[in-house]
Amino acid sequence: MRDNLDLAASAQELADAAPTGSIDRAAASSVAITLATTRDIDDARQTLDGVSPEEVRQAALALFDRLSTQ
Repeated sequence: MRDNLDLAASAQELADAAPTGSIDRAAASSVAITLATTRDIDDARQTLDGVSPEEVRQAALALFDRLSTQ
């Protein structure tokens, strides 16, 4: 299983590749920052529940789920 920092690096790569100002970029950046600053996967998942606006939160949670199950 990959740790938070490995997952954060993957999310940051996705953020860097997404168009500036897009939901995908905002979501991937949120996931990268959250993973880099939390203790473990469960803590990161709970923290992402607080992301707003709703459309960014939903995209971030979907990305998080994809990354954390790879």
